Amino acid sequence: MRLILCVFLLACACSVAAQESALTTPVRSADAYTKPYPGLTDPLALKAFQDGRTLFRQVWTIQGGEDQRFSGLGPLYSRFSCVACHPGNGRGFAPDGPAQAMKTMLVRLSVQDPLQGSLPHPVYGEQLNEFGIPGVAGEGRAHISYATITVTLGDGETVQLRQPALSFSELAYGPLDHVMTSARIAPAVFGLGLLDNIADAEILRQAQQRKPKGIAGRPNMVWDIAQQKTVIGKFGWKANVPNLRQQIASAFHGDLGITSSLFAIENCTPQQTDCLAIPTKIMPELSDQQLDDIQFYLAALAVPQAEAPGQALQRGAALFRQAQCLACHSDQLRTGQSASIALLNQRSISPYTDLLLHDMGEGLADHRPDFAANGREWRTPPLWGIGLAKQVHPEAGFLHDGRARSLQEAILWHDGEGKTAKQRYMTFSKEERALLLLFLESL
Repeated sequence: MRLILCVFLLACACSVAAQESALTTPVRSADAYTKPYPGLTDPLALKAFQDGRTLFRQVWTIQGGEDQRFSGLGPLYSRFSCVACHPGNGRGFAPDGPAQAMKTMLVRLSVQDPLQGSLPHPVYGEQLNEFGIPGVAGEGRAHISYATITVTLGDGETVQLRQPALSFSELAYGPLDHVMTSARIAPAVFGLGLLDNIADAEILRQAQQRKPKGIAGRPNMVWDIAQQKTVIGKFGWKANVPNLRQQIASAFHGDLGITSSLFAIENCTPQQTDCLAIPTKIMPELSDQQLDDIQFYLAALAVPQAEAPGQALQRGAALFRQAQCLACHSDQLRTGQSASIALLNQRSISPYTDLLLHDMGEGLADHRPDFAANGREWRTPPLWGIGLAKQVHPEAGFLHDGRARSLQEAILWHDGEGKTAKQRYMTFSKEERALLLLFLESL
């Protein structure tokens, strides 16, 4: 009987290990964010993955280029390709100062209407696009400068934080009057299929869970274009996008000026007459098949496998819990049954996010509402794979605007609902802080 029980337990352990290996990639190098799920072996699925990868890395051209499959850039745009903002499929970064261009980030724009709430800027739209195709002036340049804030930890160690300030120049369509702005770096793009498959009920369960004093968390309620109704948001720095497909189509439209069946109108405002006058030969410019392929590619990107938890990492994980980080960065979510990739259905995952909005205090506030999110609220960003961010790109930044150059700086910017976690981190000894950071780097 004991032998049978041992065999049964071993079989269960092997089954769990097999499931884990099917969902994560063992690669922990600069290519860690680019691998498909090891359990994805069907030749047709791998072909779709490769086709989507081509689209993600493709340099797009204006209409009339040699290859019509990859044309349609503009009339206004920020970058030529998806990978330009997501180097190595990883995180973007902020400029070091006002003289450096925004290479992997953008600036959201809006105005506040007393009756209709937050609206796109009437002249510049939802974001500032630096570039225009021939005959269309780019909208202008955004610049970031920094003030230095010194934080003293409990043992006397000091840390220098960067407080960003945004300014504009070369504005081609007049002043940005009464505008609300929000600078955003590009996030990493692996593991999105799993997050896309989190059911609304699971997000609501996270919101309803008992939390430590001072921590709440709520979902953002956003507009689903395909369903034409308000639903729970999952993607974006403020959970302002409902699903992966709309996130992709929105990025193509806003960042590259490429239309799709979800965003069928060029990204010109009524005041941008040269932009509106550009003839469009192919509509939409991104076909549904291309959208399917790139959606499959991003949904199939595997999460890097966390390092084996030795004694030091176990102590770091205990300190992470002690600091109340798990109250928002949840390590226990379960996917639903709606993924087109069967491998992603009904899985227990540890993304270290609750996908909820949290008030992060005045220091991180952008004062710009986004659907139900107010100017102090941000979606809890997933932490899985975050320890590899600098390997994937040495300049990778942290927090929504990349102001944090390290994980420690990101922690020290926490306030509002994150204030207790920051304060506990600050009172840890130097060794304890190092262990907590070591744990984060192991994810």
